[in-house]
Amino acid sequence: MSTENYITASCIINNSAASKDEVKVFENKNTDLAGFLSAIYKHFRLHYPKYYKMDNLSKLGWLAAEVLLKDSFQKDKYQPEDIGIVLANANSSLDNDINYFSTVKEIPSPSLFVYTLPNIVIGEICIRNNFKGEHAFFIQDTFDTGFIEQHVNYLLDKNILQACICGWVDVLGEDYKAVLFLVEKEKGENSVLFSVENMDTVFKDGQQLIKLSLRGGTTKQSRSHA
Repeated sequence: MSTENYITASCIINNSAASKDEVKVFENKNTDLAGFLSAIYKHFRLHYPKYYKMDNLSKLGWLAAEVLLKDSFQKDKYQPEDIGIVLANANSSLDNDINYFSTVKEIPSPSLFVYTLPNIVIGEICIRNNFKGEHAFFIQDTFDTGFIEQHVNYLLDKNILQACICGWVDVLGEDYKAVLFLVEKEKGENSVLFSVENMDTVFKDGQQLIKLSLRGGTTKQSRSHA
């Protein structure tokens, strides 16, 4: 039986806006995806030259992680190997694959080829933050919160990790959505229980965490995956 772990922060980037916990922190409805992501980068005065080389999937996940961790994560209390990342999406790296394939007709682009794997976004987040713990990227038709809950709880309960960023990061053309959760063992002041119900509330409603009861209630069983 798993112990209780807690969502200590959440972030959503979707529908031309970025939210952190219960607060919308940025909005720009007057641009395309590339412009919107650049606007977030500039709004938070981020400085990371490698950002401009990333594909849109990596930019979206990287920015979501920046917002997620800003002012709420005490990284120094963990070793680099104690912090991991578990992500999922439906379209893998297809958005960048299409862009890369279009260059094959003439001269294949090595800079685009680098991003023809979905887990590269995890690498970009890890390099930025010096995270060296367990990580995984899953391809799912829809965000399977039961599976993610089971997988992350296993990593934390077995002391493979002490903290984990998990969630959904997906891009295809102008369609995009990032929903990330910071999960830790220690219950913070504004934490909620790491559960299927709390993840579903954020992901499906596009709203911030409803402070559901931290104890009691039923827990949805994770769905099987072949």
